Amino acid sequence: MTLLERMMLGVERVRDRLLRASSALDAAKVAYAVAGGNAVAAWVATVDATAVRNTQDVDILLRRDDFERAAAALEAAGFIRRHVAGIDAFLDGSEAKLRDAVHIVFAGEKVRPEYDSPSPDITESSRPGDGQFAVVSLESLVRMKLTSFRRKDQVHLQDMLEVGLIDASWTRRFSAPLAARLQELIDSPES
Repeated sequence: MTLLERMMLGVERVRDRLLRASSALDAAKVAYAVAGGNAVAAWVATVDATAVRNTQDVDILLRRDDFERAAAALEAAGFIRRHVAGIDAFLDGSEAKLRDAVHIVFAGEKVRPEYDSPSPDITESSRPGDGQFAVVSLESLVRMKLTSFRRKDQVHLQDMLEVGLIDASWTRRFSAPLAARLQELIDSPES
């Protein structure tokens, strides 16, 4: 297998994992929304498909009350349930690493205790583009990225700024600390 084929295979595996998980949840009628890097990719693709950045895992927002139904649907689709380092995840096969998984984020709960804001509710979602899967609303996604604000979150926010999904007017939508983070990225796009 060539290097290019290996690169493409990695991207295809993540996309396949996303589609299998979302299809399983849709079939089981479990409310969910794709979050994280795949949500960023979905929103960016609505404006400029060439600006889409690859990601290595799949993050799914669920209500805690729906977790057992979601787990049954994901396990039926071939995922293996694990709780690792405080994260509920569904590995994509017995040899999979944690990055080869569907990670669960619980709606309305803080991802980390030190975060100011909890994750959004499932109702804060839509089906952009072709509607193939539910995605966290753009405003909720930006709030999540500003809340965690790790380097990769900052890069994702820069991607959304670059394609014009968000701009300086968005600072008015968030609390002062989150607005300051967004303004920092706007003021120093190359940092």
